[in-house]
Amino acid sequence: MQASYVNQLSALMLKLFLATLMACSTEERISTAGANFSLENDSGLDLYTVSTKPWLVTGGDVLVEVQLEEGMAGSTVTLELNGIDVSDRLVRLNPQTLQALLTGLSEGDNYLLAEADQQQRQLRLTNYPISGPIISGPHEEPFYCQTSEFEKVTGEIFGTDPESGCEVPVQIDYVYYSNDQQAFLPYELTFGLLPPIDVAELVTEGGESRPFIVRVETGVVNRAIYEIAMPHDPADPEPGPWSRSAGWNGKLVYTHGGGCRSGWFQQGTATGGVLRKGLLERGYALVSSTLNVFGQNCNDLLASETHIMVKEHFIENFGEPQYTVATGVSGGSYQSHQTADNYPGIFDGIIVGLSFPDVTSSTSFTLSDSRLLNHYFVKTAPGTFSEGQQRAVAGFGVWGSIANLARGAARLDPVFTPGSEPEEQGGEVSVAALEDERYSPTNEDGVRATVYDHAVNVYGLVPETSVARRPLDNQGVQYGLAALNNGEISVRQFLDLNRDIGGFDRDMHHISERHRADPEAAKRAIESGRILYGGAGLASTPVIDYRTYMDATEGGDIHMLVHQYSTRQRLANANGHTENHVMQIGGRWGFTGQAPDLGELFEQMDDWLMGIKNDNIESDLAVKVRTHKPARLTDACWQEPKTFTQEAGEGNEVGVRRLRLEQPQSYRGSGECSELYQAFSTPRQVAGASLANDVVACHLRSPFRLDYAVEFSDEEFEELTSIFNTGVCDWSRGDRSGVIHQGVWKSFGPSPVNRLY
Repeated sequence: MQASYVNQLSALMLKLFLATLMACSTEERISTAGANFSLENDSGLDLYTVSTKPWLVTGGDVLVEVQLEEGMAGSTVTLELNGIDVSDRLVRLNPQTLQALLTGLSEGDNYLLAEADQQQRQLRLTNYPISGPIISGPHEEPFYCQTSEFEKVTGEIFGTDPESGCEVPVQIDYVYYSNDQQAFLPYELTFGLLPPIDVAELVTEGGESRPFIVRVETGVVNRAIYEIAMPHDPADPEPGPWSRSAGWNGKLVYTHGGGCRSGWFQQGTATGGVLRKGLLERGYALVSSTLNVFGQNCNDLLASETHIMVKEHFIENFGEPQYTVATGVSGGSYQSHQTADNYPGIFDGIIVGLSFPDVTSSTSFTLSDSRLLNHYFVKTAPGTFSEGQQRAVAGFGVWGSIANLARGAARLDPVFTPGSEPEEQGGEVSVAALEDERYSPTNEDGVRATVYDHAVNVYGLVPETSVARRPLDNQGVQYGLAALNNGEISVRQFLDLNRDIGGFDRDMHHISERHRADPEAAKRAIESGRILYGGAGLASTPVIDYRTYMDATEGGDIHMLVHQYSTRQRLANANGHTENHVMQIGGRWGFTGQAPDLGELFEQMDDWLMGIKNDNIESDLAVKVRTHKPARLTDACWQEPKTFTQEAGEGNEVGVRRLRLEQPQSYRGSGECSELYQAFSTPRQVAGASLANDVVACHLRSPFRLDYAVEFSDEEFEELTSIFNTGVCDWSRGDRSGVIHQGVWKSFGPSPVNRLY
């Protein structure tokens, strides 16, 4: 009884003491792998969280670290959590470093005290439920749980109980790679007595041969189903934070899935994939979740929150990886870019393909403009523009991309209209139960299936409605401006197009007026990082961007090369250079002898990150990133096939090979790569927007005759000024809101730390 009273009193005194000392307490330790940490106080004792930020602990557990200065090496350390001695949890890694996995934290604030040689450090730990949220704001409703539809790597269903809902206990399975079937097959634990004869072998970084067996953990974090795959023989001891699996190289890859359309109101039935043979056989651990597949969750903020929580879980169970690389194609690139920029330290490097900067700006601007143009060319003024002229106005490489991208605008449209042409369709959902819950003019309280409503926690609601504010604007946009100046369309076509192209109402119905962005939404899109900035975490992140060329795809394709250059331009604008950004086009993207190039990129990223990590010189991380970039890792493209003649013995051997061309990649440059892989533009760029394409609403000014390379009659110019009676875009002045990115690790609730709105 007396001991209990003392513990309670101790906890109360510690809480009161910490309330006045938090400003000088250590906040964090989670950071980019290359960072070097120095003691931030004079006590010789430091206390950190390893698995997450101290204010974003989830699930009641956290991995912490105590660092001692050299003069205190080997000293006895005591640890108290909420006044209770938990020193027995400490594991000494070396004379100066101890770690502890703390469990049983209460929801809300918890208080940790470390003491050694009469020196003390304190840390407040704020714990949230494992179901989230922590920073993304209130949970979206409705939300359909799909554990009973999720198929594990063994082929079995994850949630076998129909009533299991979103939460299912963690399950561990094993698979092995079969030499006979060239595939992963279930591995039963009883196989240890008599292993299958077709188990492949893998060779560790240390040169040891081991059976190619993979441990796969499936669980639920932040309402997302996650998978963690790691080379591990079940005959070995169970891995833990201080007992690394012999098959794991200590490095982590976070995979992502693409898409966007229908990506809302659901848990999801697939992750980004963790059985990647080419990575597992190199010893990597892989992790992903269903909310990191953009086709199931087209919301980069919720994706980032899930990254934070899933990585926390990984570290607490397997220890801190040497580094974490994010990888993903298309919708996976959004997540990789934006988490790296907005929540630095989660990813140390990113390898992305078919990339876009973000969904809010370059993608949505291009899709909405394409829908407007397609409607004008097909419905408003059919036959007035040739296919070549239409393509010139759109800027695309092929004419078919106009209709293709108009269909892609479904992600902006909340209304599903039976029988409507696909270029005007919306309200897309992939869960059958949602079909009857969709918003419509007769069901105004229904769910609005759009990227904006899915991000309502950022943008907020239009007052007195249940509609999210929208950062979409075409005021002052002079569609076809470059086509006019290049003589590809006439003045009359230019005037008619801009007079009649119109805009969208909030339900994406065509209206005669141009649409205006909600000023608050435009402001928040930029401030919060929904529009990729590039000068926050990405300034010190190694980025490799690879691509298969899609601009000439018959029928059109959304994955256009220009978006890759938009990202690079944003990095240049924010940081003054792009030395941490590598672009490669046209490779054979795989891990095999016939397609080796993606494997080569991972090897080069490994060299890059390990060089940074092993650099003990105190200097800025961004400098280290530039310093340790491998010399052989350059911008490049491939030309294939190429016929060659090679002397061989007594005769000549004729074969086919591809050429790797190492040269800087620049938008519409003059090199061979630019000729092989021509980058086209977007409707907004044809209208004068910058390559960065990051302006929601432009500044407006009166049109000047000198803006145009063609002559307008007085009547035509008067008509132009009446069409743009509020002015034309002055793209040189940036966004009309005048705001800038507001920094990293921002919260939208419930965490009050760094709360933005």
